[in-house]
Amino acid sequence: MATPKSRSRDGYPGRALALILVVTVGLVALMFGTGYTKPRLGIDLAGGTSVTLTAKSDDPSAINKANLDTAVGIIQKRVNGMGVSEAEVQTQGNSNIIVNIPDGGNTQESIDKVGDTAKLYFRPVLATAPTGISAQPQPSSAPSTAPSGSASPAASGSASAPASPSSSATKAGRALSGALQADPSGSASAPATGSAAPSAPTTPTNPADVSAALTQGTVPAELQQQFNALDCSVKEQRQNYQKASDPSAPAVACSYDAEQSIWYKFALGGVAVNGQDVTKAQAVYDTQSAKGWMVDLSFNDAGSNAFASTTGKLAAQPAPANQFAIVLDGQVVSHPYVSESITGGSAVISGTFTQADAKSLGNVLSYGALPLDFVKSDVTTVSPQLGSEQLEAGLIAGLIGMVLVVIYSLVYYRGLGLISIAGLAVSAILTWSIMSLLGAGVGFALNLPAVCGAIVAIGITADSFIVYFERIRDEVREGAQLRPAVQRAWPRARRTILVSDFVSFLCAAVLYLVSVGKVQGFAFTLGLTTLLDVVVIFLFTKPLITLLARTKFFSSGHPWSGLDPKRLGARPPIRGSRRRPAPSQQTQEV
Repeated sequence: MATPKSRSRDGYPGRALALILVVTVGLVALMFGTGYTKPRLGIDLAGGTSVTLTAKSDDPSAINKANLDTAVGIIQKRVNGMGVSEAEVQTQGNSNIIVNIPDGGNTQESIDKVGDTAKLYFRPVLATAPTGISAQPQPSSAPSTAPSGSASPAASGSASAPASPSSSATKAGRALSGALQADPSGSASAPATGSAAPSAPTTPTNPADVSAALTQGTVPAELQQQFNALDCSVKEQRQNYQKASDPSAPAVACSYDAEQSIWYKFALGGVAVNGQDVTKAQAVYDTQSAKGWMVDLSFNDAGSNAFASTTGKLAAQPAPANQFAIVLDGQVVSHPYVSESITGGSAVISGTFTQADAKSLGNVLSYGALPLDFVKSDVTTVSPQLGSEQLEAGLIAGLIGMVLVVIYSLVYYRGLGLISIAGLAVSAILTWSIMSLLGAGVGFALNLPAVCGAIVAIGITADSFIVYFERIRDEVREGAQLRPAVQRAWPRARRTILVSDFVSFLCAAVLYLVSVGKVQGFAFTLGLTTLLDVVVIFLFTKPLITLLARTKFFSSGHPWSGLDPKRLGARPPIRGSRRRPAPSQQTQEV
C-alpha cells in the first residue's frame, strides 16, 4: 500500500517525459517533412531592402490609422503579386509604412512600384507637344506635328491633312478595344491648331519655342501658362498635377515615348472615367494579331456607361481631341484615338509591353489605388554578405552564452548540471523547429533582435533550473532524503518559476503590442521561449529529476551528483521520529 501512495506523490514522470518526447519528435518530423528545416531570415540577416513610406495629404485628417491599414493591405498584395511573397509591410508611428523586401524575385521592381498611389483616370486629350528638343524634326515630306500615339480622324472619315503623325507605338502602349486603335502607318491627322509646313526660312532652336511650334490641339486658357512652362524632360517637373479635390478640372501631364526618346506634355480635360470603376486588370498575350503583351481592363456598370458615353463623344472630334489619355499617378501611360463609341465594359492597354511591364501594370491596377500619397523617405539596402556577417556574430554570441552556462552548470551542479544541459537542448530543438515552421506558416522572419531574444532565453531557462535545484538542495541541507526533498521542493520552486516566467511573458507581450519593426522580433522570440521554458520545466526537468532520484547515484548523495549531503553541509534531523510516520504506519498495516 505504501508504494502506490509514494508513486502517486511523485506523479507519473514517465508519462510526462513520453509526452514531450512525442511532441519534440513530431515537430522535428514535420519540419523535415515539409522541407522547412531553417528559420526564415529577415533582411538584416539575409540581405534585402527596407523602404520607409511617409504619407502625404492636403488634408491632415486623412492620415489616420484606417487609411494606413488600408494602404498596408494594398501594398502587401502588390508586392506579393510581383513574386516577392516574403515581404513584410507594417505601419510605424502615425504616418509611416515600413516595407521590408528580401533579396530575390522582382526586388527592384517592387521597390519602384511599392509606393505608387495607382490613381487611374481616363481623361480626354486637349493638346499635346514634345518637350526638351532643340530643333524640329525634318521629315521627308511634311513636318510632324503630333506625338507618337496621335491618331487618324474618326471612322466617319475626313479629308487628309498636310501633317502626318508618327505611327510608332510607345512602350506605354495604346488602348485597343474595338474602336481604340493604333495609328496606322502613313495615315493623316488634322491638327486642331491647323499648323502646316513652316514657310519661314528660319527654324526655332530654343526648346520652349520648338515645343510651342509643335503644339497640337487647343490648350484651355486656365492651363495656358502652366502648359507653356512645363518641360517634361526635366525630372523635377514630372509631377502629378491632377487635383484630387476637383477631378473634373483640366490638368497637365507628361508621357515618355521610349522609341523616340522624347518626353511629351499633355493638356487634359476633366476625368471622364475613374479608375475605381475598373473591376479587373490582368496581363494577357495577344495571340490573334500577335501584337504582344497587353493589359485587359474590365469596368463595372458605372464605368462601362461612362466609358461608352465618353468614347462616343471623342469619336466625333478632330485629332488630338479624339484621343483618350489613360493617366496613372499623373503620368500618361497611353493616349489612343477613338473612332467610335466603345461598349461592352472592357478595354485593352497595348503597345510594346514586355511581359514584366504588362504584369506590373495589371498588378498595380488590380489592387486599387492607395488612399494616400506616399513618398519614399528612406531606402536602406543590406547586402547578403553584411547580413551573413551579422548572423554569424549573433550565433557566436549565442554559442558563447551557451558554453558559459554549460561550464557553470557542470562546475557548480555536477550531475545536476547534466539535467540542465539536457533541458537546454530540448528547449533549443523546440525553439528551432517552431521558428522554422512559423516562417513557412505565418511568415515569421528571424532578425537580429530576435536572435538577441533567443540568447536572453538561455538565461531564462537556466534560471528555472537553478531555482528548482536550489530548492532541492535546501531540503537536503535540512536532512531530508532525496526523494522527499524532490517532492517538497517542487511546489515552492514551481510557484517561483511561474511568477518569474509570467513577468517575462507579460513584458514580452506588452513590448510586442506597443513596438514596431524589428523590436517585435525580439518580443516575439522572448515570449515564445518563455512559454517553452514552462513546458520544459514541467514536462522534462521535474519528471527527469523525479526518476533520477530513484537511482543509487543520486539518492546516495554521490560526490559527483551535486547532491552530496556533506558537501552541502547537511545536518541530521534532531527528532528522527518525526520523519518516520509513514514507515510506522506501514508496519501496523503489515
